[in-house]
Amino acid sequence: MYLADRWKDYQVLDTSNGEKLERWGRFILLRPDPQVIWNTKRTAPEWKKLNGHYHRSNKGGGEWEFFDLPEEWRIKYQLPGVGINGSEFLTFNLKPFKFKHTGLFPEQAANWDWIFNTVQGEVKKGREIKVLNMFAYTGGATLAAAAAGAKVTHVDASKGMTNWAKENARSSGLEEAPIRWLVDDCMKFVEREIRRKNKYQAIIMDPPSYGRGPKGELWRLEDSIYELVQKTEQILADDAILFLINMYTTGLSPAVMDYIISSTIIKSHGGQVNAADIGLIVRDSGLVLPCGSSARWSSL
Repeated sequence: MYLADRWKDYQVLDTSNGEKLERWGRFILLRPDPQVIWNTKRTAPEWKKLNGHYHRSNKGGGEWEFFDLPEEWRIKYQLPGVGINGSEFLTFNLKPFKFKHTGLFPEQAANWDWIFNTVQGEVKKGREIKVLNMFAYTGGATLAAAAAGAKVTHVDASKGMTNWAKENARSSGLEEAPIRWLVDDCMKFVEREIRRKNKYQAIIMDPPSYGRGPKGELWRLEDSIYELVQKTEQILADDAILFLINMYTTGLSPAVMDYIISSTIIKSHGGQVNAADIGLIVRDSGLVLPCGSSARWSSL
C-alpha cells in the first residue's frame, strides 16, 4: 500500500459509522467516507470540537454545518526535497464546497512524493522533462512536478478547478513556473496531441468515476479508461520516465490497473508497473484508511 504518512498539517484522527474525523491545519472536520463501515466508540476528544460537519442526505448529496470555520484557509505540505523556487513546501488554499470536498485529496501526497523524486532525479541530470497532468483538479501533482523542475501541462474540464490550481501555484511560489493551464476535455486533448505529434516524458491521470467535459461531454470511467490509456500511450515519449493512474472507482482494483498498463504502456515502452491501494493512517487506531488505488509505471 502507498501511504501518505509525511503530513504535518493534515491527519485522520478517528473513524466510525460512515464518517472520518480529520484535522486540516488547526480546524477539525467531520465528513462521510463510504469505506468506514464499522461502528466503533468515538473516544477522541476532537469529536466534540468540530469546526465543520458535512451531513450526507439519504436522497444523495448533503450539506455542510459550520461551527467557526473560515470561508478559506491554507495548509502546507513538505516536499521530500527542495523545489526549484528554493521552497520545501507546497501551499494549498482550502474551502468547503459541494459534495463534501475541501479542494484537496491528502492521500495523494504519496504520489506527489514519487512524482517529485522521479522528476527531480532526471532534471538534475540535465534533462528536460515535460509532464502532462490530466483531470488535474486543484493541482497537487502539477505543483509537485513543477517544483521538481518539469514543464507541466495541466488539463481539467472545470474552469473553476483550474483557477483554484493557479491560486495554489501562486501560494506555493510557483506562479512563474512553466505550467500551461488548459480547460479542456481530456480525451479530446489527447487526440489533438496525437495529431500534433507532441510527446511527454511523464503522464499523470486521476480520472473521475463520472463527469462531463466543458461542453457537456459525458465521461464514465469503466467505459472509457482503457481507450484513454491506449491513446495516451501514443503521446508518451520514447524516453519517458513515469506514467501514473489514480482511481477512486469502487470495483476497479489495483490488479485491473496493473493489467491495463501492462497491456498498453509496458507492451510498447517496457519498464515495470506497481499497483496498490493508497491510504492514510488513522491516529487513534493505527489502522490504515483505504482511499482508492494507484498504478505507477516507471522506465527505471
